[in-house]
Amino acid sequence: MKYIDEFRQRALAQKLAASIQEEADSNRQYNLMEFCGGHTHAIFRYGVQDLMPSNITFVHGPGCPVCVLPIGRIDNAIQLLEQHNVILCTYGDMLRVPASGRKSLLKAKANGADVRMVYSTQDALKIAHNNPDRQVVFFAIGFETTTPPTAVAIKQAHMQGLKNFSVFCNHVLTPAAIQSILDSPEVRDIKSVSIDGFFGPSHVSTIIGSRPYEFFAKTFQRPVVIAGFEPLDVMQSALMLIRQLNEGRYEVENEYTRVVTREGNLKAQLLVAEVFEVRRLFEWRGLGMVPNSALQIKPHFADFDAERRFKLPAIQASDIKGCECPSILRGVKKPTDCKLFGTVCTPENPMGSCMVSSEGSCAAYWSYGRFRQPDDKTKREGVAV
Repeated sequence: MKYIDEFRQRALAQKLAASIQEEADSNRQYNLMEFCGGHTHAIFRYGVQDLMPSNITFVHGPGCPVCVLPIGRIDNAIQLLEQHNVILCTYGDMLRVPASGRKSLLKAKANGADVRMVYSTQDALKIAHNNPDRQVVFFAIGFETTTPPTAVAIKQAHMQGLKNFSVFCNHVLTPAAIQSILDSPEVRDIKSVSIDGFFGPSHVSTIIGSRPYEFFAKTFQRPVVIAGFEPLDVMQSALMLIRQLNEGRYEVENEYTRVVTREGNLKAQLLVAEVFEVRRLFEWRGLGMVPNSALQIKPHFADFDAERRFKLPAIQASDIKGCECPSILRGVKKPTDCKLFGTVCTPENPMGSCMVSSEGSCAAYWSYGRFRQPDDKTKREGVAV
């Protein structure tokens, strides 16, 4: 299959593994964070970690928009259902994410609320057209990848004069989150976790390009390699990061050249800029309040902003007791450090967002890696940042 089989060849994987083994300095530790959950799953599904020398560790970051959404925003969505009787449309991953009081959108639906799973923003618009007497709210989540379709839906609703459609906007921005991780006490001061380089997110980079990462690669002296999702993509990117670290270079390199350019998708960027503006502060699960890390709908399209239409309050909610999702999302702990993992928290009965989402670290460990991660591969030690 074009662009898949070429990146799963066993012989090439063996050659790359040999090159990594040869070039990795045995006297140092390499801790490489993959921001995107798709990379986490590729690493476990294809056993990439098993092909690495013992001094190369993959640190799993907050690369899933479902995982980083704080509980308070899900409480807001349930509030829309219970207090305003709206039709709430959202993507499937959101349905089982726990909210406060052991609630979830799926449980709200079971209790009679009108929650509908959609595959696109166009589905939500269609529901609004078919239900002119009901308010329809699209629960929008995602990184830069899913933001353009939401912008299209808002523009279409504006042009059509649709009065019963609005968007509960939870779109977040990747570069600000990476900068927040590098600014965190664990990395900067306490050094309980070391991050030497990043696998840059792939889907996000198709929209924003590789240029936005250049600032913190240089400022924080961490190399970034934009990596594809196939196993050979990840291995080649690991080799590129190791070479940069060995040579003392801190640059942005692009392994995923078949999709990503330095400039990104300019048409999509202009569309997003027309509809959205940067939100001054937004809460990320695991990272807390991160400045300039999310988007909100511009005043020109305020009629389609659910937060303004329904006057939604900011809700501060605590994570489930014992759930280590916040630490896992920062790369401070791994899923198997959580006492709930595999006991009361499983994919059938998720306690935290990292187990719910198909791209979550806990889901990846459960599906592919829970019995294969030796302790000596998961230690974060030996490297100053």
